[in-house]
Amino acid sequence: MARDVVVVIGAGGIGLAIARRQGFGKTLLLADFNEKTLQSAAEELRGVSYSVETQVVDVSSRPSVKALAEAAAALGNVVQVVNTAGLSPNMAPVDRVLEVDLYGSAVVFEEFEAVIAPGGAGLIISSMAGHMMPALPLEQDHALAYTPADELLDLPFLKGDAISNTLVAYMMAKRANMLRVQAAAMGWGARGARVNSISPGIIVTPLARHELESEIGDIYRAMVEASALKRMAPPDEIAVAASFLLSPDAGFITGSDLLIDGGVIAAMRAGKLPTPG
Repeated sequence: MARDVVVVIGAGGIGLAIARRQGFGKTLLLADFNEKTLQSAAEELRGVSYSVETQVVDVSSRPSVKALAEAAAALGNVVQVVNTAGLSPNMAPVDRVLEVDLYGSAVVFEEFEAVIAPGGAGLIISSMAGHMMPALPLEQDHALAYTPADELLDLPFLKGDAISNTLVAYMMAKRANMLRVQAAAMGWGARGARVNSISPGIIVTPLARHELESEIGDIYRAMVEASALKRMAPPDEIAVAASFLLSPDAGFITGSDLLIDGGVIAAMRAGKLPTPG
């Protein structure tokens, strides 16, 4: 009998926490761009009796993502797909942020729609940054949601001077993640599967530490101080929410985004924080 397969893209803090929670007793296909990070995470999980396969992946390359989807399908029934891959505004230039966080996310939705099992579920870990932007024109929202992935980066409002800095690129990508989930819900639904997103706030991961120690670290600390709960969160809190959205208990939830930010966006709406951009 074919084994159930859980795919987790991104072996960092949140990805590893979700892999621990979702992968036991199944075949876990763990993927990451960084081979050293990938092998370290796999060894940790194998050491506590997880069945782990690994594959290096570049989500900004369709052939790479397609190869990952085909590898997953060859292992068994692909019942869960979780994409945690992403670059923060302080990690890469505008074009690379858009390639990974926007285009890459869209490609993962498209390629894994072809292999997800009936009753399966997909999830992308996005960011509260998608909730920070002012409303976009309706035609831009529609374009971000429905433009074929391979045409996304050619949209006029994503090219050249239209994206002024990496923070704007990041926010635009995360807004697109939420819109693509809504669009993808229809195709995934035709296969009897669901797809959702989570928009975390400041989670205690190496990526967050990189941001906190950077020149924009004061902005992050101000967000925490102004937020309703005045704290950051560990990856396990995101993994708990992911477990629910991936489970049959969330069987009526698809095309949705769950904001888990400790109240940062609430503080922004209340005027306690400036709107970035």
